[in-house]
Amino acid sequence: TGRGVVFAIEETAKHIKMDLGTATAAVQGFGNVGSATARFLAEAGVRVQAVSDAKGAVRAPDGLDIAALQHHVKEAGTVLGFPGAEPLARDDLFAEDVDILVPAALEHAITEDNADRVRARLVAEGANGPTTLAAATILRDKGTLVIPDILCNAGGVTVSYFEWVQNRQEFYWSAEKVDAELRRTMVDASRSVLAEAGRHDCCLREAAYRIAIERVVAAATGRGVQ
Repeated sequence: TGRGVVFAIEETAKHIKMDLGTATAAVQGFGNVGSATARFLAEAGVRVQAVSDAKGAVRAPDGLDIAALQHHVKEAGTVLGFPGAEPLARDDLFAEDVDILVPAALEHAITEDNADRVRARLVAEGANGPTTLAAATILRDKGTLVIPDILCNAGGVTVSYFEWVQNRQEFYWSAEKVDAELRRTMVDASRSVLAEAGRHDCCLREAAYRIAIERVVAAATGRGVQ
């Protein structure tokens, strides 16, 4: 899932001409999705300067060493106390002066109460439903682009489908092939959603649902449903 989040971020960043080599990020949630997303962002050249978990948050304006932070969390059970980082109130993470914000933990993390504080140009929904409808409206009015969960965190279920395909064929892929197929799928989906949003002058969430509904209609019609 985290790898898919970063593939979606990479493609969307190209669209808005954001250079990931000079970009900064904050990640809310440092579990399976958040920690992997932070690691892959760092590998892509993004400076991850703040992360949070259930117990608190830490920040380092010059960038966190994500590999070292993962080791610290394995030992300490929390991001708090990570050497070289300063503590940060969990809710203040949303107001970090970064280019990319990844809510990768709780549903309804970004609400009408804190959406105005979001300073990121790009919000990538690693969690399910992290942005409320009211918050989404505020973010759009501010010019913040949101990659919706239905697209952004689809990497996990996509690779689960790949597993099913391999089991059916009794032919197993290399990790490199899995990554290549996931990248292709996420890039194609991201491009389709971005193009649909451009055609209809709508947000990416509406664009994703437009495509999904059209596919359901086409499938139903193809099966003879009137």
